[in-house]
Amino acid sequence: MTKVTWLVAGAAATWAAPLAAQEAQSGPLVVNGGLMIWTLIVFGLLFLVLRRFAWPAILEAVEAREAALAEQLAQAEKSRAEAAELLEQQRKLLADARTQAQGLLAEAKVAADKERAVALEKTRHEQEELLARARRELADERDKALVQLRREAVDLSMAAAAKLIGQRLDSAGDRALVESYLASLEKTR
Repeated sequence: MTKVTWLVAGAAATWAAPLAAQEAQSGPLVVNGGLMIWTLIVFGLLFLVLRRFAWPAILEAVEAREAALAEQLAQAEKSRAEAAELLEQQRKLLADARTQAQGLLAEAKVAADKERAVALEKTRHEQEELLARARRELADERDKALVQLRREAVDLSMAAAAKLIGQRLDSAGDRALVESYLASLEKTR
């Protein structure tokens, strides 16, 4: 072996011996004072750096989120209250609309009943007028027919009397006599 190799092998052996001894002493339950001190120093430095730079940013973000959540909750409560108020208004409007609709239906029913009564009364009145006019026309026609019948009866009576008597009866006096006789016959009926 060369001298350099020997030196390197010797140095490695000197370093390997304490490392092997240290490995034999290390474990999860073995307390290493140097490691503990360095861990505490690193933890302290990390704590100071985090406290100085990260902690304010984290607190600010948490406080901003908390404020945003509080604002959202307040806005949600306000929206819920508005929705409840609008719902109540809608219920009132719906009740008013139902009341108005029922009122309109009642008014329409009353108006329809009134209109029907007026139409019935008008129809009855027209029927009575038609009936009265028909009765008048019938009475007029009957009177005309009676007058015509009397004339014919007078003419027939005079013709029959003329045949019986043998002469012609045309005078107004004869005619008046026959008409009075026929009128007396009608009164006895």
